[in-house]
Amino acid sequence: MDIRPSLAALLALTLAACHSLGRPSPGAASAIASPMPGTYDNHEQVWSARENPSLIAPPHVLVAIADAPREGWMVWDVRLDAATPLEATWALRETADSDGSITWLPYRTTVAQPARGKDFDAAQWAPLDACALRGRSGAHGLQLAADANACAVLAPGIGTGAALLPLGVERSGEWLKLRLYVDQARGADAREELRRVHRFAGWAALNGAGPTAAADSSDWHMDRKVALGSEGGRYALAYRDGRPSGYSLLLERLTYRDGNVPVLKLSVVDDAGGRTLAYAWANPEATRIGINLGWVQVGLELGDDER
Repeated sequence: MDIRPSLAALLALTLAACHSLGRPSPGAASAIASPMPGTYDNHEQVWSARENPSLIAPPHVLVAIADAPREGWMVWDVRLDAATPLEATWALRETADSDGSITWLPYRTTVAQPARGKDFDAAQWAPLDACALRGRSGAHGLQLAADANACAVLAPGIGTGAALLPLGVERSGEWLKLRLYVDQARGADAREELRRVHRFAGWAALNGAGPTAAADSSDWHMDRKVALGSEGGRYALAYRDGRPSGYSLLLERLTYRDGNVPVLKLSVVDDAGGRTLAYAWANPEATRIGINLGWVQVGLELGDDER
């Protein structure tokens, strides 16, 4: 995706003001406020803007969240897709004060390859006190915000990755709504609306003759390792010898303006021109979806760990 102005320009525009630093009060870890581990994607938000030219297209953002073995810690891998993709990794430590307020303190890594999983080492991360997010968790979910002016003091020393620092977080159900540092250049209300990706797996049977296959053709190529995420996941179909077939599967959750009906949509796409040849719809909560066009047949099911 071509994002204009450039990321460097957007970051430069937002490195303006600076105020006093702040540090969260110590408190006990609060597990209930953290998003579920997994991948979050704003595919539908990007699609909606593309369908409505009056909207300013947001960048395509993915966030992978993993719990750290130390209580109250998590690690975020943030990616912004552009002509030159931008990536950053943050550790976040969650604490709760006695008055019910919640603080997420971001940390940047001090080593090239920080240890992950059970080997996570907090000593490999440095706190970004001025960028702490503070707020509360209530009936409408979690809402946190950082002082952008205070955070601007640290941003130049972090480098281009500072563009992906979270300045605002809203978490409710499967939604993770973020305002990143770079979003300041797009206006006061700019944010990314990401939804948790659900993994589907299954099979696909493809006839070697493609859409022109005769009804009695026996040239079938079976793939039992099809895997797609629900937020714009794409899977390239191949022949049994590994050659690309020229067709792909696309799985996405969308809400169409006419009727405002949310759906889970499975499409068969012609790779050459990106044209959708056919699609099937199901309700967004569906655990199974498939399609049969004669020359290609697909069956997908939600993974057991997603139920």
